[in-house]
Amino acid sequence: MKAPISEIFSSIQGEGILIGRRQIFVRFSGCNLDCIYCDTLDSKDKDHGNLLSPANVVNKINELVTPDLHSISFTGGEPTLYPEFINEVIHRVNLKTKIKTLLETNGSIYKQINLLNNIDYASIDIKLPEHFNEWNLDIFESELKSVEILVEKRVKVYCKIVVLPSTKINDVEEVVIKLSKRVSNNNVPLIIQPSSPINHWKGKEKKILKFSEICGKYMDVLTIPQVHKCLGVD
Repeated sequence: MKAPISEIFSSIQGEGILIGRRQIFVRFSGCNLDCIYCDTLDSKDKDHGNLLSPANVVNKINELVTPDLHSISFTGGEPTLYPEFINEVIHRVNLKTKIKTLLETNGSIYKQINLLNNIDYASIDIKLPEHFNEWNLDIFESELKSVEILVEKRVKVYCKIVVLPSTKINDVEEVVIKLSKRVSNNNVPLIIQPSSPINHWKGKEKKILKFSEICGKYMDVLTIPQVHKCLGVD
């Protein structure tokens, strides 16, 4: 069993509820979507990465372990293209020690997510119509199903919405209303993530506050930019 891996590295998590935590990132190559704000363009191509076995990945993880390590992030690209591979990596890691895991996914392949085991945290990147040249409701519905599946698996789930200076507040509210109805009473927080670089928001800071106010009517909301980029780390 092998999967295309773009890179494996240790850094600080700069997004979501685990912000500031030291993680080992396993970045898969290949993605089923084409978002306009993608900041890992190389990893969209499945041919970009090196074909590695689970044993190769675990060996690299072991080399990168530090005393401050919190968890392993499976990211991409889109990691849910390789559920069996992820399961095997987690199994091999846990033979020696229990390291927590984070799945960073677009959530659009819910049947694959259902195959994953022993995930502790999951970040679901909820898409807006403006994030694509072509968008359909099937993507959003799949993301909602993914959230439900992960909640049933007792994974600590949070949702993330990337907003651009051009994002319409009404578009975000419409999505969050539907999302809140599906995750009610399940303690799923929502992260509003202003797109990078943050200086693109100069003069539009109040719009960021408005996104928070609107979303706060329906969900527990946090506004967090990509802090790792502010720190200048990968």
